[in-house]
Amino acid sequence: MSKVIFVTGAGRGLGTDIARQALAAGHQVVATGRRPENVLKALGGEQDNLLVTALDITSTDAAQEAVDAAVTRFGRVDVLINNAATFQAGYFEEISDAQMRTQFETNLFGPMNITRAVLPVMRAQRSGHIVTISSIAGLVGQEFCVAYAASKFGVEGWMESLRHDVEPYGIRTTIVEPGFFRTELLVDASTSWAELSIDDYAERTRTTKAMWQSMNGQQAGDPAKLADALLRLTDLDEPPLRFVAGDDAIPTAEAKGKEITDQATASRTLGSGLAHADAA
Repeated sequence: MSKVIFVTGAGRGLGTDIARQALAAGHQVVATGRRPENVLKALGGEQDNLLVTALDITSTDAAQEAVDAAVTRFGRVDVLINNAATFQAGYFEEISDAQMRTQFETNLFGPMNITRAVLPVMRAQRSGHIVTISSIAGLVGQEFCVAYAASKFGVEGWMESLRHDVEPYGIRTTIVEPGFFRTELLVDASTSWAELSIDDYAERTRTTKAMWQSMNGQQAGDPAKLADALLRLTDLDEPPLRFVAGDDAIPTAEAKGKEITDQATASRTLGSGLAHADAA
């Protein structure tokens, strides 16, 4: 069945693959990006089932305008795919306060802005599906990823809780946790490096930055296959709360689950008697 699918960050990478495959499958697509001319070019020009509109996800006004344009053109929004994101790399002490806040504005508050604009439409319909691209870094902290992981951990908590808010209105939510895919997240337009420099970190920063740069375009995951999986996921009557994507991500998620279980078990001994102490 044809749906209206709203995609953020559709000008390149995974967003382009999602929009392109949704169009090929006969869906009506709202493809957004900071530079709509780039989005239109990436998708092959004007099409009857395509609305390309400008969207800076960090702007609440721009988010509302994009959703209003989608409803004016297609009458509804069935699926929102929060795809747009950036990667702030670096060690915590070398990342400026401004850089950290920018990472959260884009990766956490950005999806919140567009979701806040879409939800009244979906509630009125009594149907809809919010899909937000997180990362395996939203489950497992990694070296040099403190800002990115923190923002994605925030996405996880927000989306997991949002599920309970919106399910009574027929709206489903899914968190997508990809491993390493060739999504252009590591290109210069999407990656920022730490502004500050501290001697203790200098050598580690140099070698780790070089390692990350060398990974661009070499990641094992195929974004076209991920886009196909996401579209199949949106066709499900009962989509999953989480979709762990990629052969590298699944064992990582499994190991994190076991680690938490083991730590909870160990906490029984460490925390024994705490309830009685509090009561006293």
